[in-house]
Amino acid sequence: MRTILLWMARNRWMKEHLPRLWFARRAVRKFMPGEQIEDALEAAEQFRPLGISILLTQLGENLESAEQAEGVAAHYHDVLDKIMARGMDAEISVKPTQLGLDLDADATFRHLQSLAAHAEEAKGSLWLDMEGSAYTDATLDLYRRLKADHPAVGVCLQSYLKRTPADVNALLPLKPQVRLVKGAYNEPAAIAFRRKADVDAAFQSLSVLMLPHAGAGDLRLGLGTHDTRLIERVAEYGRGAGIGLDAFEVQMLYGIRMDEQRRLAAEGYRVRDLIAYGDAWYAWYMRRLAERPANVWFALRQIVG
Repeated sequence: MRTILLWMARNRWMKEHLPRLWFARRAVRKFMPGEQIEDALEAAEQFRPLGISILLTQLGENLESAEQAEGVAAHYHDVLDKIMARGMDAEISVKPTQLGLDLDADATFRHLQSLAAHAEEAKGSLWLDMEGSAYTDATLDLYRRLKADHPAVGVCLQSYLKRTPADVNALLPLKPQVRLVKGAYNEPAAIAFRRKADVDAAFQSLSVLMLPHAGAGDLRLGLGTHDTRLIERVAEYGRGAGIGLDAFEVQMLYGIRMDEQRRLAAEGYRVRDLIAYGDAWYAWYMRRLAERPANVWFALRQIVG
């Protein structure tokens, strides 16, 4: 099932045609409140009384012109203005290819510099999302360059990549902000773990590696997983080491395990809900289904419900 869904995510014909179908648009509503930023901001308000923070991302990747990248940058500047106007505890996450990394790395860096400065004004962070392994080195290079002038920038790392422990150790001297996820691209076995048990073990090992640094205030750690048992094992390790729940964030997607998000927040975990929006949702949606194929049945229920 996972292989099929990841193939569908890359298929150009399906990417062009499936989003037009009513049942596909209905199914995706489980994972995103709408295509406009206003939809995302309104959905975010329901989390405010629960003490749950927000991470906003406009869907899209691999843009084909500098003008498109400039439009995306302008959009995110507008989002940051809207966050400040609402007094919302919210941050933004962007894909480097959404800002033109395939076209001009220096122009992408300039866009990121400007967004990082604006995010600091909004008293939040700018996060760099991680894409397929072909972009790992370029994304980390952008992150290191940004971190030199902007402390409040974060980067996403993927536990299924075998290189990630080395990447973490290389970043530690920078006092980084890291969002750890399992990974949702179809990577070869030579560079990535393929079995779920191996990916989970790598996620826990990397969390344990970073947690003492987070507890000491030398690293901001976000655990991007819906696996609450895994989260609780990391928390248990922290308790044994004298590290409190405030040393890390739990970061989950809008629409997934909302009851668990509320429970964890009530129990003292720091929780951040990632709300995606935009019309370029097809590939992202297929990868979300592939991360946990059981989500397919939830999507089917959305169609017939």
